[in-house]
Amino acid sequence: MPTKAAARGKQGVPGPADLAKRRQTRIRDGDEATDMGDGTDADDWMNTKTLVKPDDQLELTEVELKEEFTRILTANNPHAPQNIVRYSFKERQYKQTSSVDQLAVHFSLDGNMIHKDSDEALRQRAKFGVTETATSEHTPSEAGEAASGAPAGEAEGAEGKEEPVQINAVQEQPVEEGTAEAGDDGAMSAPDRHKEKKLTNQFNYSERASQTYNNPYRERGTATEPPPRASFASNVTQWEIYDAYQEDFEKQEKSKEKKVIPGRKEEEKSRKKLTITETQGDDISRINRASKIVERMVNQNTYDDIAQDFKYWEDPSDEYRDNEGTLLPLWRFSFEKVKKLAVTSLCWNPKYNDLFAASFGSYDFMKQGSGMLLFFSLKNPSFPEYVYETDSGVMCLDLHPEHPYLVAVGFYDGSVAVYNIEKRDGPLLKCTAKNGKHTDPVWQVRWQKDDLENNHNFFSISSDGRIVHWTIIKNELTFQDIIKLIIPEAPAEGPDGTKVSTVGCGTAFDFHLKNDYLFLVGTEEGKIHTCSKAYSSQFLDSTDAHNMAVYKVRWNPYHPRIYLTCSADWTVKIWEVGSRTTTDKSDGPDVSSKKPLFTFDLNNSVGDVAWAPYSSTIFAAVTADGKVFVYDLNVNKYEPLCEQMVAQKKKTKLTHIEFNPIYPIIIVGDDRGCITSLKLSPNLRKQPKEKKVAAPVDPKVREETENAKLDKLLAMVRDPPQETKN
Repeated sequence: MPTKAAARGKQGVPGPADLAKRRQTRIRDGDEATDMGDGTDADDWMNTKTLVKPDDQLELTEVELKEEFTRILTANNPHAPQNIVRYSFKERQYKQTSSVDQLAVHFSLDGNMIHKDSDEALRQRAKFGVTETATSEHTPSEAGEAASGAPAGEAEGAEGKEEPVQINAVQEQPVEEGTAEAGDDGAMSAPDRHKEKKLTNQFNYSERASQTYNNPYRERGTATEPPPRASFASNVTQWEIYDAYQEDFEKQEKSKEKKVIPGRKEEEKSRKKLTITETQGDDISRINRASKIVERMVNQNTYDDIAQDFKYWEDPSDEYRDNEGTLLPLWRFSFEKVKKLAVTSLCWNPKYNDLFAASFGSYDFMKQGSGMLLFFSLKNPSFPEYVYETDSGVMCLDLHPEHPYLVAVGFYDGSVAVYNIEKRDGPLLKCTAKNGKHTDPVWQVRWQKDDLENNHNFFSISSDGRIVHWTIIKNELTFQDIIKLIIPEAPAEGPDGTKVSTVGCGTAFDFHLKNDYLFLVGTEEGKIHTCSKAYSSQFLDSTDAHNMAVYKVRWNPYHPRIYLTCSADWTVKIWEVGSRTTTDKSDGPDVSSKKPLFTFDLNNSVGDVAWAPYSSTIFAAVTADGKVFVYDLNVNKYEPLCEQMVAQKKKTKLTHIEFNPIYPIIIVGDDRGCITSLKLSPNLRKQPKEKKVAAPVDPKVREETENAKLDKLLAMVRDPPQETKN
């Protein structure tokens, strides 16, 4: 049986004419190659292209054709995910990968060419009987003839598998003239064709200039101990994930607080000493409740005589004097760290009647420093229940009426904060200069009813003339300016001639008990403004009440139109709200010419005043000379029923006073950090006599009785109504 090489020799070598035809066909099929030598395709090449216009093509103007539409192409894959998370065995947590593969493969096709020296090529040669000399030393023309003259059976068997012989036949090489002439005669034998120039194999060929010396690879191997492994299995829920994030957030907040601020190293040392003395590990926390009970028992035994007086003692001398009363001193509350600070505010807890809060700061502008917030209980007068230290002096506070664990606080530096006494790690919320902080000291804060969305809110007043409404929304303080106190007089002229409106300094305010939109504002200029939450640009009423700064404004707890004021001009005045507003344009006396119903001169600066919760005609006041005054208008409209010196040292000023809502006691604070509790004698707390057999009085009936009692007194001092002229 003849070999494949012999069969190819019988077919003969193609001549020049055949090669020329093949070249012409290949040139016509090319995209850019053009051969003009023969002149056969010149006419085809010179013919112009005729454009075929579709029937549905749009007719565009020149302006529309020249309009450019910019499209920006980026290498980023829009469908690539951005939040791929991988588990880090080193840190034992999931971490987000920073780089995401943006490559998108649209088409991929694996080729079937193999190298001629590979094992697969040798197996194909052995299968089809191709020798190594025949496949490596034949010409392209021989390869083409061999491919065309192969038997049908062999072609079917080689389908899908390309031989190196067939691949080499694709690349055409120039044929020498001697070879072509020999092909015409058909006399060239196979050994003569093997002597021709070898063709370079395209798979093994490489440029000589690109060959460089390859450094030998160096491998190093070290044996280390495998990291310790532990099997862990658990069920993860949404709540556990939330708690884990919450714990991590609290740790971050604590780490921020632990950062030492330059210039406060001494304060940090003192705080560390305080924490060491107060908390001494888990051993004390285990017996915290038991130790508190034992401490209260010891204090009860120590102050047993005071406790007996508080509960049972009544001054028998009151039976022999109708128009006088006394104050019995009970416990004195003090703390070592507040002896140089003044009591700036007092407030009883609305739920626990034996617990009250006190704020400490300094009213001296030149002696400003840190402040404190303390909570005392009548059951333990020797040491406060809760202690909070602040960087700035605490000037005011107020306990939430429905949530007694929330405390609103105003500071001397103009900021406000909310404390949660269930958590002893500082303020729960605090404003900054970015979210509405006052520029002057905050003199009073007051909680209000929750808004329509059940968000806690409170108000604050400051010397900068702003009354701000604070709302707690999603653990953040949001603010809104309700009104700005502007003096209505002519604006002052600046150094460059510009007119600047003078801002009033607010010192105190109080909200109406029934109409919570109505509130009173006392200023440093001695004015009393009647304001409403609905009007932020003007006052409903304005009165020149005092000649000096107003220190306190209080609505009567029973009568809706009566309020009480005190001032540094030594006076306490009782007023009645007028029916006129500043928008009225009817003829009549000026708003500022109103007169008080009662005026009391106490011969010294009056620091604070408070109505009694059990009567509409009893109120008490404290002065800067250390005295407490208690008045009952129903008994004596001109003189106090009690005038008593409370301060133990000379030059001690009393700053604040507060009635207990249940017990017949009052607490008084001074400017040396001391708080004194006093019991009212029976003449100072007279109430309408109730029948022993009768049922308890309804609160509404009692309110009407107290209003009638006060109206009877006011009828004697009110001016008669003036008849208006038509």
